[in-house]
Amino acid sequence: MHIRDWPEGERPREKLLARGAGSLSDAELLAIFLGSGTAGRDAVAAARDLLAGQGGLRGLLDREPKALVRLHGIGPARACTLAAALELGHRHLAAQLARGEAMADPAAAGRYFAQRLRGLGHEVFAALYLDTRHRALGFEELFRGGLDGAEVHPRTLVERALARGAAAVIVGHNHPSGNPEPSAADRAVTTRLKQALALVDVRLLDHFVVGDGAPVSMAARGLV
Repeated sequence: MHIRDWPEGERPREKLLARGAGSLSDAELLAIFLGSGTAGRDAVAAARDLLAGQGGLRGLLDREPKALVRLHGIGPARACTLAAALELGHRHLAAQLARGEAMADPAAAGRYFAQRLRGLGHEVFAALYLDTRHRALGFEELFRGGLDGAEVHPRTLVERALARGAAAVIVGHNHPSGNPEPSAADRAVTTRLKQALALVDVRLLDHFVVGDGAPVSMAARGLV
């Protein structure tokens, strides 16, 4: 049976319009981007097959567009659509941090670090610079490493914070293993960064560790 033959309240597009995007399952959301199914499979069934074959939504969407193209039922047009949708999501979150309003929700920064760093196959250390009212001045990746670490230089962070005119900094890095628990090395480098920034009157507000699930705030753990 084609989706157009389903009861109206069960069709993904109609369901989204009536109840909101949050009411749809992962497969139903993916089906909207696919637009149509494959031979003998409607779009929702095809979406379920893709999710099952890739270990879920993250396993599918963490793939590069060139890898998505090779999956059965995707192809170049759908791969580009999915990649563009993800990038729009990233930019929307970035716009929330950059629209000139003071950051009232510290967890928003953690979500942004997770969006930017989760799923990378190598460790990346990044910084979000804030002004005196905790409005975002910019975000940049500072250091890249391998599977199990990236060398972090406090002097570089201090120089970049001063160049941005930052009054405060939030830093974050990912653990490609998926385990977001801060390591002894993470705690040590956080202390070094806080001390180095304090010498030039810049506050280190938090250090997020990104892995599977919610990012870990080291400030919430009393480690900043």
